[in-house]
Amino acid sequence: MTLIDKLKRGEIPSHLPAIAVREQRDPQVVVDRLLSGRAVMPQNSGKTLPQPVVIGEGFRTKINANIGTSPDHDHQAEELKKIDVAVAAGADAVMDLSTGARIRDTRRRVIAKSLVAVGTVPIYEAAVRARDRYKAFVNMPVDDLFDVIRDHGADGVDFITVHCGATRAVVEMLARQGRVMDMVSRGGSLLVEWMIYNDRENPLFEHYDRLLEIAREFDMTLSLGDGFRPGCLADATDRAQIGELMVLGDLTSRAREAGVQVMIEGPGHVPLHQIEENMKIEKSLCEGAPFYVLGPLVTDIAPGYDHITAAIGGALAAMHGADFLCYVTPAEHLRLPTVEDVRQGVIASRIAAHAADIAKGIPGAMEADLAISRARKALDWEEQARHAIDPELVRRMRSERPPRDENLCTMCGEFCAIRASSEAYRLLNIKK
Repeated sequence: MTLIDKLKRGEIPSHLPAIAVREQRDPQVVVDRLLSGRAVMPQNSGKTLPQPVVIGEGFRTKINANIGTSPDHDHQAEELKKIDVAVAAGADAVMDLSTGARIRDTRRRVIAKSLVAVGTVPIYEAAVRARDRYKAFVNMPVDDLFDVIRDHGADGVDFITVHCGATRAVVEMLARQGRVMDMVSRGGSLLVEWMIYNDRENPLFEHYDRLLEIAREFDMTLSLGDGFRPGCLADATDRAQIGELMVLGDLTSRAREAGVQVMIEGPGHVPLHQIEENMKIEKSLCEGAPFYVLGPLVTDIAPGYDHITAAIGGALAAMHGADFLCYVTPAEHLRLPTVEDVRQGVIASRIAAHAADIAKGIPGAMEADLAISRARKALDWEEQARHAIDPELVRRMRSERPPRDENLCTMCGEFCAIRASSEAYRLLNIKK
């Protein structure tokens, strides 16, 4: 029985009231949003998450951190360390995107370690298995793909990315219109290659009911992937991207009818002036389903700084309706991220999410801002650190250049505007 089945019967999970308290919402609001499909709560039925979250309309914008091995860098210990760093920095979920040699072992270790929801992209493992068994992914039987998806559910995965909307019709649309970068989604490109080689429809679309059965069995949330997401600004908001989104809208309705939770994945690379319309299009076509976006990155020229370009786009996207931000690290487009890259990526995305939550009027969003401002007025440096998004950085930067007067900083020193104005108000007997 899925979470949605239970809620329809009036059964409230034990962890839901605590989530409502954290979100500063009435528990019935949480229930109503889940039942309407405008929010999801990813948690595999085979386990109990220490820190489950609700993702969707009216709730705090959540952050995902991608981790995972690759054939060129297959170090499990490092990826497990990334989980600790990501969660400590404030990630609400992690996705294991491993393509290294020990995929299932890595996934099981990630699930065992993670305090937060774990997502995966099963087609990555299907591609590795097909390469080992049949020499190429295009030789993979359809049953093998669904066997992998079932394995992910059995192992305890909470949500899976599945590129169900990459249909033959959308492929033909893409071929007719052309793009600067064609496809940049690994999962989407694998499926398109398989479809063209075998002259068949996308099995995740053709056998969608079979996918729903597996998702129901393990209560896995479906994250309907964007195989045709734009990989550069020039390709943003084109026919292929929107065509796929239209397919996902129909699949969203079918998932809801089956009692399966679903969210939609989005771009990608999008110029600033197109972000708002992208958010509105998704919410309209997919009936308010939670939107899970990668960035979006607002310029293509900043490799090494793409956590910043993504944070700019993420803040605007979340302000206009995105619910779940997939972090982007400084290593995006360059290499597998390091542990420090992961930390920086999470922090950058959290800043974006927090800024958007203030703009959206999320309950409690401005509490920390008000608290740190009062601490600044009082020149209380430790209190400022306590309310900062990265307390360790605040303390370290202050200790690296200690001021002569411990009540001040080395920027203004004796010319501190706050101290000077406070003294002036005191002399004028003005209470501020």
